Amino acid sequence: MDNLIDGYRRFRDVAWPDHKAVFERLAARGQKPETFVVACSDSRVDPQMIFDAGPGELFVARNVANLVPPYQPDSNYHGTSAALEFAVRVLEVKRIVVMGHAQCGGVNALLQGAPPGAQDFVAHWIEIAEEARRQTQEANLPEHERQRFCEHCCVRLSIGNLKSFPWVAERVESGDLAVHGAYFGVATGRLEVMGADGVFRDA
Repeated sequence: MDNLIDGYRRFRDVAWPDHKAVFERLAARGQKPETFVVACSDSRVDPQMIFDAGPGELFVARNVANLVPPYQPDSNYHGTSAALEFAVRVLEVKRIVVMGHAQCGGVNALLQGAPPGAQDFVAHWIEIAEEARRQTQEANLPEHERQRFCEHCCVRLSIGNLKSFPWVAERVESGDLAVHGAYFGVATGRLEVMGADGVFRDA
C-alpha cells in the first residue's frame, strides 16, 4: 500500500493543483462524458492514458478480454451491462468504443483454456466469446497469427452484442449513438480503429 500512498501524494503535489478547478466543476455539476469505453482489465492498457483524456471525459468499464455480453435482463449480476445501461440511458453518451489489445490473457484463455487458478469465474466469463474462438479455429491460421486474429474477433463480437441491447440499437438507428472498435498494440503503442468493413487499420 505504501507505493500507492506515495503515488497519491505525488498526485496531490503535482497534478492536483493543475486539475483542481476541473474536479471542483465536476463535483458541482456532475459528470457528462461523451464516450463510454469497454476495455480489458489488463494493467498495461489504460484507456485514459491511451486517449490522453482528462477527468470527466471517459466513462469506462473494464473486464477480462473487453467483452460485452448479450442483452440478458435477469436477476444475475451483470457488471458490464449495468455500466452500459448507465452510460447510454442516464449519461446519454454519444459514442461507445470497444477496445481490444495485443497479448490479451483473456483471449489466450479462450484459445488455450483458462488456467487452473481461473476456473471459478474466468472460464465461464470467456464463454461469451465462443463464437470468436470458433471463427479463429476455422480461419486455419499459423500459430503466431491466431491470438491477434481472435483479439480482433472479440472486438467485433462485443460490438455485435452491444446492438442486442434494444436501447443501444434504437440510439444507433436514430444517429444519437455511434459504436466503434479499436485495438491497442502493447509493445508498439499503436492504435488501430475498426472500419465499417470490420477491418482494423492504423488510426
